[in-house]
Amino acid sequence: MNKITQLQNYLQEQSIDAAFITDPYNVFYVSGFKSNPHERLLGVMVFAEAEPFLICPKMEIPDAKNAGWAGEVVGHEDTQNSMEILYQTVLARGVDLKTMAVEKAHMTVERYESLLSFFGSLSITQLDEQLNAMRVIKDDAELQILREAAALADYAIEVAARTIKEGITEIEVMTEIELALKKRGVTHMSFDTTVLTGDRAASPHGKTGEYKLKQGDLVLFDLGVVHKGYCSDITRTLALGEPNEEQKEVYDVVYRSEMAALEAVKPGVTAAELDQISRKVIADAGYGDYFTHRLGHGLGIDVHEFPSIHGENTMKIEKGMVFTLEPGIYVPGKVGVRIEDDVAVTADGYEVLTKYPKELQIIKN
Repeated sequence: MNKITQLQNYLQEQSIDAAFITDPYNVFYVSGFKSNPHERLLGVMVFAEAEPFLICPKMEIPDAKNAGWAGEVVGHEDTQNSMEILYQTVLARGVDLKTMAVEKAHMTVERYESLLSFFGSLSITQLDEQLNAMRVIKDDAELQILREAAALADYAIEVAARTIKEGITEIEVMTEIELALKKRGVTHMSFDTTVLTGDRAASPHGKTGEYKLKQGDLVLFDLGVVHKGYCSDITRTLALGEPNEEQKEVYDVVYRSEMAALEAVKPGVTAAELDQISRKVIADAGYGDYFTHRLGHGLGIDVHEFPSIHGENTMKIEKGMVFTLEPGIYVPGKVGVRIEDDVAVTADGYEVLTKYPKELQIIKN
């Protein structure tokens, strides 16, 4: 069953006349067309009974068709009122819209008011939960793409291990990583590549800079690629030269924390339980105050998507879900370590998509 048919069945079950999808990630998910429309209107209108259509900037109509969208594509120019064109296209379908589902997390107030001004007494309901429920379970084709994306992330860490040396800057290392990926056909990273050396790695969301690597540093790499519309996300912390005892201890605790959570992954366990299992290892070692974020997040078309793997989320894990496990310890002014893998849930356990070794790698360049 394709995504449009799934949505149409949902609309019929819920007695909703139409769904208007405007988040570019969700547009890609249901149509295969990936676009960054900036301020312009991009969307897919799906009806309970009538044929759907895609609306986009007129200049992108050929791209939408080439992406595989077989339905009608409606274009709008910069000089036109795109919402009026949307309204006229709906009228041409002969559909009397009384209820419409939208992504409330994405719909702007301006567009919400514009919809009401054209469609009158329209009842707006949310579509977010249904799209999350669809996207959270990956099919075989999606899983294969995610494996390929993860393999490219592994390759990036291999490049990093070959590149780091005393005196090179974080930005220089980042440049070498991304250049190597571009040579393999990667056009976009999942997010800004992070390279943090020494105590700078104690900032979970630190920014890559002009800082030079030194012997004895732990160097944290957090990166991912966009491959065929899907993201990978990996973190590895490598040692440049022999680490000290505190660095080894912190690394060992994070490693054991990630492995404990990983080995607990199977259908039926909750997101909260995974977070708690991981967090307990770190707390028992005396570093509980230094694990300052959730254990992980969903992964797919977006690098951060549903579900959130945190200690209050009682959602049960199901086969086909893909998410990250990424515990960390961040001791300000001293040391920062994070280990992150992309994990797919199988019928009776898990598959780790990211394969680069997690045991502490000591690089002697």
